[in-house]
Amino acid sequence: MKNKKKIFSKFYVLLCLVFFYLPILVTMIFSFNSSKSLTRFTGFSFRWYSELINNVEVTKAVYVSLTVAILATLISTVLGTVTAIGLSKSKKVVKELLLNVNNIPILNPEIVTAIGLMLLFSSLGMRKGYLTMLLAHIAFCTPYVITSVYPKVRSLDPNMANAAMDLGATPYQALTKVIVPMIKEGVFAGALLAFTMSFDDFVISYFVSGNGVKNISIVVYNMTKRINPTINALSTIVIVVIILVLILANVIPRLKARSLKINKKAERAIAMVLILLLAAGLVKCGSVSQSSHVLKVYNAGEYIDLNLLDEFEKKFHCSIVYETFESNEMMYTKLSSGETYDVLVPSDYMIERLIKEEYLQALDWNLIPNAKNLLPQVKNKSYDPGNRYSCPYFWGTVGILYDKTVVDAEDLKDGWNLLSNPKYKGNIYMYDSERDSFMIALKALGYSMNTTDENEIQEAYEWLIHQRDTMEPIYAGDDVIDNMISGNKAMAVVYSGDASYIISENPNLGYFTPEEGTNLWYDAMVITKDCNEVDLAHEFINFMLDEESALSNTQEVGYTSTVESAFETMKDSDYKGIDSYIPKDDNPNSEIFAYQKPNIKQKYAELWTKVKAK
Repeated sequence: MKNKKKIFSKFYVLLCLVFFYLPILVTMIFSFNSSKSLTRFTGFSFRWYSELINNVEVTKAVYVSLTVAILATLISTVLGTVTAIGLSKSKKVVKELLLNVNNIPILNPEIVTAIGLMLLFSSLGMRKGYLTMLLAHIAFCTPYVITSVYPKVRSLDPNMANAAMDLGATPYQALTKVIVPMIKEGVFAGALLAFTMSFDDFVISYFVSGNGVKNISIVVYNMTKRINPTINALSTIVIVVIILVLILANVIPRLKARSLKINKKAERAIAMVLILLLAAGLVKCGSVSQSSHVLKVYNAGEYIDLNLLDEFEKKFHCSIVYETFESNEMMYTKLSSGETYDVLVPSDYMIERLIKEEYLQALDWNLIPNAKNLLPQVKNKSYDPGNRYSCPYFWGTVGILYDKTVVDAEDLKDGWNLLSNPKYKGNIYMYDSERDSFMIALKALGYSMNTTDENEIQEAYEWLIHQRDTMEPIYAGDDVIDNMISGNKAMAVVYSGDASYIISENPNLGYFTPEEGTNLWYDAMVITKDCNEVDLAHEFINFMLDEESALSNTQEVGYTSTVESAFETMKDSDYKGIDSYIPKDDNPNSEIFAYQKPNIKQKYAELWTKVKAK
């Protein structure tokens, strides 16, 4: 019986280890995949490691993450240790009060801490960048060090320091020679926790960084917007480094235990090299470009050919601080908090809002001669009549991507109601987007996707509830791209640009926009009211409308260009035969999203939460 229990216990442990480490193993295997797929291994290759090495953005992010983590760890460990020792000598009331205050940032949701720090730095007029990120990391790491060190300090004899000073030690010697060595396990644990928290942090870093300063978490998050196996290569390298560190951490103490002495000069030399590397990282990552002209561009993640930024810098002898956002709402939050940018690339409804709230300045079209290259059908839209404030960047539609070998062509006549056809139950990806999901329901019911009528909104909600309960769809984000390439489902709601890429990888798929109409969306370049480089901002917009630049951009990103020559080139070559993804504005039922008033937006948000609640 005991043997059976032991066998079961070992099997349970093995199962847990497999559960924890299998995803890591899969990540490492697919880092050597020759194709972009994250689910199908097509052959062994070092392709993604090569791209990673040549990716300047990732290299700089590694420097930022390491230097911030090291500095934040050192400073927070010192502050936390001294505070913990001080608390042990304080009165009970003060001690309990400060310990409760110390627990607040630990228990507080990260998003609240992030926004609080962002507003603090903005109110102090601090320019967001390396310094604000470092200060934020020190702020949230220190409480963890205090929590780790304080129990060790409490276990000490309170008369230990006094005894040491009675024997001739100075207060400093009593601290460093007696107290610290006796609590070193707690200090080490606190330092290790601080380093891990800092190196891994995303939410707080995202809100307090700026001026092009990004850590690994921010860069990786931006990469996830599109299929980018470089993430796997980066993750594999991080895993290997961690394994090596763990091996060294176990081997070195054993070597010392065998009385193998390490030369003191060698130790100092190693320490000096590490300090120099740290300093080099600070100079590389923390410094602002010395160029006399710096243009700050704020765009969505994975939404530009980064080589174009280098070309622009060389051509106009300037520097570009390029930052990315997750959503239009995230962009608005940073902008409204006082963050300053020169050029933004928001979507149609957000442009309408920014115009109403006077965040933008009118464009001087005389400074944008390449405007002649724009397609006629992308101009003069409802979100900015006459294009007074915005210059079209990319455009497209939302439609249904379907497997032609599974979906009956006759069923396409059902339009958006195809997504409620019981024949395809459990075989559908819905786009995890509040506005696009309600757009589908409203269009299926014959209503405007910009309706403010509460009865129509309620009907759309009931349509989504019925579809959820009868069709069992999976609400997915950008991961739908690889899943549809692999043929995991018969249908998916996707953006046209994603559809074009997916179809190029899997020719069994088709894309269509229902006759009931759809979301015809536009993203555009705008110049902020507080722009510091107005002429350079116009040059940037003009550069992006250049025919060669536009072609390079659409080839890299995969979305439809607003420049006529690039649009025609892509239609006739790379996307030849994939005509259905091309945006069409001749359907009177298709609309552009309008800005929602707060009460209407809240209504949609509440109902969408209920849809996703099951």
